[in-house]
Amino acid sequence: MNKSSIVPETDERAALRGAVTALVSRYGHDYFVEKAHTHAEPTELWKELGAAGFLGVHLPEEYGGGGGALGDLLVVVEAASAAGCPLLMTVISPAICGTILARHGSHAMKQRWLTGIADGSLKMAFAITEPDAGSNSHEVTTTAHPDGEGWRLSGTKYWTSGIDEADAVLVVARSGSAPARGDRRPLSLFVVPTDSPGLTWQPIPAALTQPEQQFTVFFDDVPLGPEALIGDDGNGLRQVFSGLNPERITAAAISNGISLYSLEKATAYANERAVWKGVKIGAHQGVAHPLAECYIAVAQARLMAQRAADLFDAGEDAAEASNIAKFAAADSSLRTLDQAMQTHGGNGMSLEYGLADLWFLARMLKTAPVSREMVLNFVSQRSLGLPASY
Repeated sequence: MNKSSIVPETDERAALRGAVTALVSRYGHDYFVEKAHTHAEPTELWKELGAAGFLGVHLPEEYGGGGGALGDLLVVVEAASAAGCPLLMTVISPAICGTILARHGSHAMKQRWLTGIADGSLKMAFAITEPDAGSNSHEVTTTAHPDGEGWRLSGTKYWTSGIDEADAVLVVARSGSAPARGDRRPLSLFVVPTDSPGLTWQPIPAALTQPEQQFTVFFDDVPLGPEALIGDDGNGLRQVFSGLNPERITAAAISNGISLYSLEKATAYANERAVWKGVKIGAHQGVAHPLAECYIAVAQARLMAQRAADLFDAGEDAAEASNIAKFAAADSSLRTLDQAMQTHGGNGMSLEYGLADLWFLARMLKTAPVSREMVLNFVSQRSLGLPASY
């Protein structure tokens, strides 16, 4: 594809994109697929991304980060995905957990965890969803009960990504020590080392082809010291919200990266493949126009993701833009991947061409980290001022 000037990019971010692309391209999509099929950690790639400063590009310099902005991490995640390696853990460890720790963690907690997240030597998973509490965080039942100066954590989390490769997990739990508000105890956030006694997990069989596996996680009276609490007891919901916009923005970056990767594959194939009288199939409008529509949708989704990151970095309300960015990117990436496969004809189903193995990952991003229905609820109520439906 030709280079576009639609999405604005400074010289520094263009250089960042080029550096990430060069690094990840040395591994390539075949490396990603090899790790994905065995749910093996992409250890070598992760370590290189960390050592180069890419994973912590948005984190404070005081704790080993690059001192940049979320917009820089957006470039990193999109470029890695466009190079054939859409790593879900980039959304979880540096974007969600890293941002929450940077904003709300104590100095000691940042030294303990943030430096490792920034350089790639540590990973942190994120546990919020429960079997009976999906998008509704008000129904979380996992509870931290007071125990001396600390707590005992009990409950179950569901669809927790990559906890088997993480050094700690950031857990959203009911507080058993903060004053109740109405008929509910408020939420608190805890950093729980994955080698803690009483913490176990089991894999969830899923069709996803990605290195990160999904788990049901059990907290059976897990002991936590006072250092495990992030910020103030009972203020967890507000703290979680500071990680939700980075989550949506970087999830959009993965989707947009998949779109760019798919378009690159499709246009290369359409420029080479000749079926009728030696004419390249890209010359036929039946092939060209659907790809052009996908390109337009991807350009719009990328612009919205950039706008959301800019708002977040400026300290403004980025919720509307972040939700719309995630919605647009997920929809356009699945459509673009499908059209790229269609352009390849039967070859689109062949694993050799590196498209079909991305299908379930692209499809998953329509549902998680926030479903398109919950985004539509948000827009209906917050943007349009319509009555709440739930």
